[in-house]
Amino acid sequence: MSEFAYMLIKITTTIIIIALFSLLSSTAAHAFSHVSNDVPIWLLVILGLLLCGITFLCWQLRKHKLAYQTLLLSEQRLKSTVAGSGDTLWDWNIRTGAVVRINDKFNRHERNGGYQTSTVASNLFIPNQQSIHPQDLPMVERLLKLHFAEKSAFFEASYRVLNDLNEWHWVLDKGKVIEKDENLNPLRMTGIVRDISHLKSTEERLNLFAKCVESISDAIAIYDSQFRLVDLNPSYLKLFGGIREQYLHKAFALPGYDAKFLEEIKFALKETEHWQEELKLRNATNTLLPIEVTIDEIKNNQGQVSNYVVVFSDLTERKKAESQLHDLSNRDRTTGLPNRNLFFTNLKKLSQQGTHHALLVFDLDNFKKINDSLGHQLGDSLLAKLAMRLVKIVRQQDTFYRLGGDEFALVMSGTNDIHTITRTAKQFLAAIATPFKLANHELVITSSVGIVLFPEDGNTPELLLKNADTAMYHAKQKSNHYLFFNDSMNEQAVKRLQIENLMRFGLKEDHFVVYYQPKMDIISGALVGMEALVRFITPKKGIIPPNVFIPIAEETGQIIEIGEVVLDKACQDVKSWIDAGLFEGRVAVNLSAKQFSLPDLTTRIDVILQKNQLPSYFLELEITEGTVMDDPQEAIAIMRSLSARGIHLAMDDFGTGYSSLAYLKQFPLNTLKVDKAFIDDMHNERGRNMVDSIVTIAHNLDLHVVAEGVEREEQLAFLKSLNCQTIQGYYYSKPLSYEEFTVFLKQQKRKPTLKVLHSDFA
Repeated sequence: MSEFAYMLIKITTTIIIIALFSLLSSTAAHAFSHVSNDVPIWLLVILGLLLCGITFLCWQLRKHKLAYQTLLLSEQRLKSTVAGSGDTLWDWNIRTGAVVRINDKFNRHERNGGYQTSTVASNLFIPNQQSIHPQDLPMVERLLKLHFAEKSAFFEASYRVLNDLNEWHWVLDKGKVIEKDENLNPLRMTGIVRDISHLKSTEERLNLFAKCVESISDAIAIYDSQFRLVDLNPSYLKLFGGIREQYLHKAFALPGYDAKFLEEIKFALKETEHWQEELKLRNATNTLLPIEVTIDEIKNNQGQVSNYVVVFSDLTERKKAESQLHDLSNRDRTTGLPNRNLFFTNLKKLSQQGTHHALLVFDLDNFKKINDSLGHQLGDSLLAKLAMRLVKIVRQQDTFYRLGGDEFALVMSGTNDIHTITRTAKQFLAAIATPFKLANHELVITSSVGIVLFPEDGNTPELLLKNADTAMYHAKQKSNHYLFFNDSMNEQAVKRLQIENLMRFGLKEDHFVVYYQPKMDIISGALVGMEALVRFITPKKGIIPPNVFIPIAEETGQIIEIGEVVLDKACQDVKSWIDAGLFEGRVAVNLSAKQFSLPDLTTRIDVILQKNQLPSYFLELEITEGTVMDDPQEAIAIMRSLSARGIHLAMDDFGTGYSSLAYLKQFPLNTLKVDKAFIDDMHNERGRNMVDSIVTIAHNLDLHVVAEGVEREEQLAFLKSLNCQTIQGYYYSKPLSYEEFTVFLKQQKRKPTLKVLHSDFA
């Protein structure tokens, strides 16, 4: 009953009661006014009936009031229950389309716990279809039609709806038709809608985790708190074979391991809640595999162990990869020999044992020439064949290593017997010197071997290798030779290291200076040029001779930087003398073999000339015979590039190496220098004939001839008889500093001489 109906009944009843009381009062008054007369029986009856009617109406009024209060209380409880549950109740009048909703949390205009009434257009089959996700609408319509057709006891669907923030939320909609017409067509339907977004999110996460467990490559088994199997993934069956049913409800076991070991695992789990170890287990094909077993506890909300998760990880591929990685990091790929890393590891272990052993270190002489001329691929093939050849020589207890490049080492363990060691060294040298046949080439190589003994020559791998390298360095002074390390070698190595450090510091602090030795015309005695000579002057050690530091600089590569310093300073000095009107000739600068092999040599020279604004006409580069003969064809290309820039080229030390007249005539040379060694030997006929031959060759090739190292009058006279054009040496002047040479130039300007011009210097 509605509140309005209740009020209407209450007002009507009150009016009737008032009317009855009025009637009763008037009747009673009339009766009492005629009290003396007899009261008729019918009047008393009427009065009684009126009293009964009044009493009945009062009782009915109270009854309706109590029912109404009960209804209000029930409705309030229903609202509170619905509001507390978070669900939305709905009542759908299918014929009219009216929908009543209670606690509609998806409607922005609805207060929580209140009513929402709406009318749905008659052409919409589903009352809330405008808020349902388009992808879910066909499914909702299908399920609703099934329920209308009485093919389902309830309508139940999970779908997405749009909330008041325009966000999609998952809901569970459940309802039932409660009223039908005479043709069994549904007239009214009621139900509830529940927000299940959080459940859907949890479900999606669970599905994701389930798929991960299903697809993971590791075998996974889940046990209950009593260690009985409750589930496993496909990878478990793939690893161990069988079917799922044969494992379910079985007790935890590790084939090959006894019950005592299993108890130790369970005890460890109680202590740490985690257990992990690498075991050997047999797979489906009965193959013993390395498998890492990991067990973890799973606890419920009360902190009690509910399950155990056991993961079986097959380590076969990982072990194989580790082995390959170990080989990559400890094996040389070209020769298959243990590499430098393993050399230090094993030698350190051997040194810790305290037993005697010997270390032989060697490299191949001039191996770079093979790589450069025949290619690195053939060079690698040579190293591989060499390793195969030498491995056959070593004793079973010895180990052969490739330290890098063409450097090898042999560790002879358990011996310091000199005869055994030297016999092995000789066998190595003989095997190396035996010709190799590769790609239609017969290659002959030699080696130098340095030998150290443990513990006499060092007690660490680093010190032993250092001393062996020192001994090898000294052995190189004699081709195809071996040497044992001694203290004097170490002293020389220390001095060599000191020179290296001094040069490094000297380059940084500008301790390299340039001196100049004049080149004089042999007929007129006039200055026609000079040679730039480097001097290394240190603050504490004084002057370090060129024959001491230059060989070391060539080995370390520092000669490149030193050469550029000399070239830069020479160009700078010559430019200043030209600007002062003191000089018109050329300055000769030596070009080392390492400089000559630089791929950007011509660019470097161009930069220095441009920096000092010196025309290339004033520069002459001296190249040694050995430098150009390493790779004649490449040398010709480089020399032509330099010559095209207007730079003059001179060949230094001609005749001291392995000259080739066939190549000499192809070199774009301007000058040929006669080495001081030949000039010094002119006191005998053989020496004079040698100089005569060199000068004759130069003239026949139309080259200018410069004799260096001329110190005596008789040498000058003989060279003049051979038509040698230019000389340099102490006969005229020692090498002079910049300041001294400036004075020399001024003296030459004041000195009257017969001016004889040669085409080379014109």
